[in-house]
Amino acid sequence: METKAVAKHIRISPQKARLVADVVRGMDAGNAITTLRFMPKKAARILRKVIESAVANADQSDSIDVDTLYVKEIFVDGGPMLKRFRPRAQGRATRILKRTSHITVVVDET
Repeated sequence: METKAVAKHIRISPQKARLVADVVRGMDAGNAITTLRFMPKKAARILRKVIESAVANADQSDSIDVDTLYVKEIFVDGGPMLKRFRPRAQGRATRILKRTSHITVVVDET
C-alpha cells in the first residue's frame, strides 16, 4: 500500500530540485533520508522533509511496516513563478522569473 506527501510552492527551481530527486529515486526510505542529510544542497533538506512526511503518513496506517518502505516515485513539477524586474542599461528593464516547485513523494512497501 502506497502513501504520498506533497510540498507545494517551495522556493527553489524545479531543475535544481530534480538533480537531488534523481539521486534518491528508488532508494530505501531510510537510506534516502540518510543520504539527503549529508548532501550539501538546498534541495536535499527540502526533499528530506517531504520523504519524512511521507513515511510519517505511512506510519499512521497499522497495516504498513515502516522499515520496508522505499521511494517508489518522486517528482518535481514547476509551480507559479514570481515575476520581478531588474534595471538594465539605457532605461530598460528585464524580467527575472523566480521559480517555485511542487514536490511529490510516493513511498511503498517492498
